[in-house]
Amino acid sequence: MPAISIIIPVYNVEKYLRRCLDSVLNQTFTDWQAICVNDGSPDNSADILSEYAARDARFKIITKENGGLSDARNAGMRHATGDYIMYLDSDDFIHPQTMEIAHFLATRDKTDIVSFTYDRIYRPQLMVRHKLGLSTDDVIPSRMDKHYNLAGIKTLVTDDVYAYATERAHNAFNPKRKWLIKHCQVWKNMYRRELIADTPFIKGILFEDFPWWSAVMLKNPRITIAPLPLYFYVPNFGGIVLSAKQLRILHSLCDGITDAFVRYKKYATEYQMQQWSKKFKWYFVKWAFRKVRYLDNKDDLESARRRFCELDKIGALDMPPYRWARRLRGNIREFIKGTCNHAKK
Repeated sequence: MPAISIIIPVYNVEKYLRRCLDSVLNQTFTDWQAICVNDGSPDNSADILSEYAARDARFKIITKENGGLSDARNAGMRHATGDYIMYLDSDDFIHPQTMEIAHFLATRDKTDIVSFTYDRIYRPQLMVRHKLGLSTDDVIPSRMDKHYNLAGIKTLVTDDVYAYATERAHNAFNPKRKWLIKHCQVWKNMYRRELIADTPFIKGILFEDFPWWSAVMLKNPRITIAPLPLYFYVPNFGGIVLSAKQLRILHSLCDGITDAFVRYKKYATEYQMQQWSKKFKWYFVKWAFRKVRYLDNKDDLESARRRFCELDKIGALDMPPYRWARRLRGNIREFIKGTCNHAKK
């Protein structure tokens, strides 16, 4: 029974996969298993996975038909036996002390989640190189070699995740800024397995992290926040804005909003609902509505209108907490006017 199971979905990443797996192999903490889920990858990723599994028995390979990121993470979770769970995307990589630090803090503080962050220098560095037409493949982050003294790591321990988790932008003078758990990416945390065992990701949608993280917050986890840049995130340089792609994003965001809102309406306290709405829901509603500008045909626009009608019908657009959110609701209701009888005035 390993202390940590790290779940790595794999699909079409042969270019980056060795770097990802090496970052796990080179961890200073050794009591781990890596659940590598080959999600029907058509490239040479399967051969690379077999190579690492032959080198080290801690790599466990799960092969399945392609089902998307959520399905791969769920499959990995079913095979994970560690006390704690981490997620790692196969085109990214982690600092050598990531597991050592996370496990030390979780056991010291008796917390359900240890939250860290990604290197905010490395990602812009790659973006600049991409703009200049330079290679981004072999760039080694300067912080990769940094050694952290466990006893000297500054942390904040809280039983109120809603006080620190947010999608909001905060100015530099906010006293909580250092400790904020910004955004919903699941790979920025280590989780106690029992906390998340009954919370699968929604299969088939994009941005599945949002409804999943919303559900996890609802369980009132005890969290250690350690704002260390332990994760190295490689951006997607695609930038596709095709109407069909944007409509899929819109549908996925609306699916996530609906799933989370229905869950909160049923189970949340007034405080949880209020904080989640202010710090998460309305930012995702805004993001979803922005996609309308990219829709370039009547059928896609009608499909978008129906989704916002559904959000309005279930009450997900009620009680906007900010002036900009009230304007946004007005714009959405103007957009859906005449499309659905239940649209509120």
